[in-house]
Amino acid sequence: MAEPLDEQQQECWRAYVESSWALQTHLDGDLRAKTGLSMSDYHVMVVLSEAPDHRLRMGELASQLVFTPSRVTYQITSMIKRGLVRKQSCPRDGRGQEAVLTDAGMAALVAAAPLHRATVRDCLMDDLDDAEVAVLARVFTRLGARLRPARPRPATV
Repeated sequence: MAEPLDEQQQECWRAYVESSWALQTHLDGDLRAKTGLSMSDYHVMVVLSEAPDHRLRMGELASQLVFTPSRVTYQITSMIKRGLVRKQSCPRDGRGQEAVLTDAGMAALVAAAPLHRATVRDCLMDDLDDAEVAVLARVFTRLGARLRPARPRPATV
């Protein structure tokens, strides 16, 4: 059984949970109000925009987003209905499905990015000095690497 958190650890944990939920809620609400996109929409489009040919296999997309397979399927289905992405068979082997960012999806991302950046600056970055930004980057990079599920390695022949 895990030991109880001491007072400082409990204070840190509560501050993290409450402020991170408030930040995510604010970022999502602001993005929806200004663009009609959710944070999940935005994150999917960012990941696809950075992928070769703006496409990824559904499993790889789920892994990068830290979504379950059913959640990524639901998200992509919602985005297909709005013309932001499409789904197609993987051209390399025809077995898997890929999510592909559409031209309309890329245009929506390009239009939303400066609005979202302004909110991120206002709600987080402008409150931090360079040392705090560096500490947060180190902490969350390390935690993210530890908490993300291991990506399956391609089979060797």
